[in-house]
Amino acid sequence: MTATPDAAPAARPSFADTLAVYLKPRVLIVLFLGFSAGLPLALSGSTLLVWMREAGVDLGTIGLFALVGTPYTIKFLWAPIVDALDVPGLSPLFGRRRGWLVFAQLLLIVSIVLLGFSDPAVAPWYIVFGAALLVATASATQDIVIDAFRIESLPESEQAAGMASYVAAYRIGMLASTAGALFLVSGFEGLGLGKGAAWTAGYLAMAAFVVIGIATTLIATEPEPRPSTPSTHTTIRCSGSPPPPTAHSPISSPATWPSLRWSSSCCSSSPTPSPAS
Repeated sequence: MTATPDAAPAARPSFADTLAVYLKPRVLIVLFLGFSAGLPLALSGSTLLVWMREAGVDLGTIGLFALVGTPYTIKFLWAPIVDALDVPGLSPLFGRRRGWLVFAQLLLIVSIVLLGFSDPAVAPWYIVFGAALLVATASATQDIVIDAFRIESLPESEQAAGMASYVAAYRIGMLASTAGALFLVSGFEGLGLGKGAAWTAGYLAMAAFVVIGIATTLIATEPEPRPSTPSTHTTIRCSGSPPPPTAHSPISSPATWPSLRWSSSCCSSSPTPSPAS
């Protein structure tokens, strides 16, 4: 007897190979979309609350604005609609995923601009609340589409890198709309703008950053839908039972009926693939 040598272990990828996946075009697309997803979150949340506090809005009204984040919680309600339907005019031009992305990003620009001109010190609270709610709804819709786009456009080997890039860019987007927005507002005030005008200019600058997401969507290619896996159904088979009768099966002949033995004491269920259509 001769001993066969063990198979050589597979070579582990080098550090450079590990980092190279983050520079692939599909992963970079997800990276920039992650920035676009994280940008509007604080504009209808913490940054807006700072503006309202500086404008002298009472704490009761500020506390009510915690409800603005509700669309992020209930976005699963319209996620099936976004997944199944096309956007008229945009989806035939860009594809379903990119059409929804362009629609959500254009709605984001409009809603952020509207929120920027809704000065909490002047406008009634419900106008500011409505504009902030529109920002949150558009942002939640964009999150739905980006998740579907990321899963469909990246192969399995790039899913981990895509998710890591998305989360990192999402945090950078949040940082830009919190500390970055406050830095811009203070800079505009230093240029001589009033407090309200400085905040409006800061929100207009944040709306301009959404163009990064639109440009990324236009550069990207529409992902192909993943092929559906064969469905399975459960077939109950009893011990001693013959297979289902066919045209050439002897069970179709009455002469074979007395020889059948059925056992009802040992039944099991086994998943069997459904026949190909």
